[in-house]
Amino acid sequence: MSERKYWLCKSEPENYSIDDLKRDGETPWDGVRNYAARNSMRDDMQVGDGVFFYHSNQKPPAIVGVMEVSSEPYPDALQFDPKSKYFDEKSSESDPRWVNVDMKFVEKFENPVDRDALKAEKSLENMELFRLGRLSITPVRKEEWDTIMKMARD
Repeated sequence: MSERKYWLCKSEPENYSIDDLKRDGETPWDGVRNYAARNSMRDDMQVGDGVFFYHSNQKPPAIVGVMEVSSEPYPDALQFDPKSKYFDEKSSESDPRWVNVDMKFVEKFENPVDRDALKAEKSLENMELFRLGRLSITPVRKEEWDTIMKMARD
């Protein structure tokens, strides 16, 4: 087994929140329609990887908890559903364009770590979240993971 990796995945809380994941226990992380984010799920994420749940499009945006990759990648069913906003007419079941992985709930932070706190922490200045701000999935270095976990517990 390869070394555990760490990630940050964004979701708008009005679409799917940490409380929804806590209630559901596990969910497909579907609807990702960015090739770089898709490639991370398809090529790099592995069962057991740690993932920060980031509430975007709220004031302030914040890391609100932890989830874990709980499945291998598989085709995102929404790409085949003409009624879905994630429908992709160029995708086919024999050659799917989009994938997702399942995520399982691990923990909701009592003290979310907001974007301003992340930016104020000098050791996090090179986080991919800030460099690739528009991506919904970004890698997190082990040192960054440890720092953020400590911030959430203080």
